[in-house]
Amino acid sequence: MNSNLEKFTPYALALLRIVAAYMFLLHGTAKFFEFPVSMTGGNGAVPLMSMYGISGILEIGGGILLLLGLFTRPVAFLLSGMMAYAYFFTHATAENIALPLVNQGELALLYSVVFFLLVFVGAGTFALDNKRQNLNK
Repeated sequence: MNSNLEKFTPYALALLRIVAAYMFLLHGTAKFFEFPVSMTGGNGAVPLMSMYGISGILEIGGGILLLLGLFTRPVAFLLSGMMAYAYFFTHATAENIALPLVNQGELALLYSVVFFLLVFVGAGTFALDNKRQNLNK
């Protein structure tokens, strides 16, 4: 039974990468363009050179690159670290470090783990990385 499912692994990875990248990208557009929702309570976009501004740049740039499957492994490594930082230094405290639902860090922690997985397994199918590899052969 496993061998029947294993042939779909590249497609499952692509689905994971594309959906995660799209949702991550929307966090950046919300910060800068208040689309699809306002992250700032309707007070305008976040300042570019603030902590939220830098994270917005990484969310938009990294989200687009992951969506395209371009430079997947290094981008996923960078974003995994960014989200681990967000979890451990923004959400978690000594009292609730193991309770991401309580400290509202479950999304940051989940993004960190998903992106970390992509570092090791790659982009899957439908990725520009695959085109780049074929050009280098």
